[in-house]
Amino acid sequence: MPRPRSKAARVELAQALSPQLERLYPSLKVSLDWETPLELTVATVLSAQCTDERVNQVTRSLFPRYPDAAAYANAPLDDLEEAVRPTGFFRNKARHLQGLGMRLEEAYGGEVPATMEDLLTLPGVARKTANVVLQNAFDIREGVVVDTHVKRVAYRLGLTNATEPLKIEADLMKLLPREEWHAFPWRLILHGRTVCHARKPRCDECPVADLCPSKGKFG
Repeated sequence: MPRPRSKAARVELAQALSPQLERLYPSLKVSLDWETPLELTVATVLSAQCTDERVNQVTRSLFPRYPDAAAYANAPLDDLEEAVRPTGFFRNKARHLQGLGMRLEEAYGGEVPATMEDLLTLPGVARKTANVVLQNAFDIREGVVVDTHVKRVAYRLGLTNATEPLKIEADLMKLLPREEWHAFPWRLILHGRTVCHARKPRCDECPVADLCPSKGKFG
């Protein structure tokens, strides 16, 4: 199957993939542990270059210690660094969390805002994190989450020829109805984690291989 080029062909492909992915991955529950928008924001910031499992281990003790924006804003940076060290890149992440707390306190009354524009003013928050927070904490769809799995799987399936997250997001937003902006990319993430691995994709076991123009090319 050649890589689809036209928008119409890609829309048709997305429509064919959607029900199959839904059957494979019916749950839309994010794999990060959280209860409040702030906890989800913090966990997503920490998940950069780190597994969700490791983040959940860290936040188990982090969240009780820092229950609100003020706690992050007023925390000694050394303490934050030590608390998030297991997630990697801990110095940058600690600075982001401290700055995030300060920004929330100064501009939003300590509450996580519910708009893309406002979320993007928070330290450590780019479009991926903002989309995760909006979709899961507020049930708002302003864009599409693009992480490394979505980037890889969407390209292999022929849904995009782009390699930059912003362009991939724009491509997927054009192909998918707004009501699928949350579910479809999340299922691509799960498919990337379980089947379409970066180094050795399990093409022979892939339930959507018949729709994939890249089958057998990335082993």
